[in-house]
Amino acid sequence: MISFEDFKKLDIRIGKVISAERVPDSDKLIKLIFDMGDHERQVVAGIAEVYEPDNLIGKEMLVLVNLEPRNLKGFDSNGMILAASTDGGPVLICPEREVPPGSVVK
Repeated sequence: MISFEDFKKLDIRIGKVISAERVPDSDKLIKLIFDMGDHERQVVAGIAEVYEPDNLIGKEMLVLVNLEPRNLKGFDSNGMILAASTDGGPVLICPEREVPPGSVVK
């Protein structure tokens, strides 16, 4: 269990995918560029076994933006997308209607 104060530390925002491509030499990773409203953000996500990059363009997703950056296969990942973990692989969590990029998720 975490406190509500700990939960409030998470900065989750809506990002709109403007670019997506497979990471070379990886079966799992896709490099995503998000429109975050006031800036663009690169995130590397392990969703390539389930999603094709071309089908992600224009999708809105939940992005954890205050996670420490990591370098994955030579690409900086500045956040994490939120997805459900299932036996069939990750399932993206997307808003049910269009939301402005950068909107805060509470």
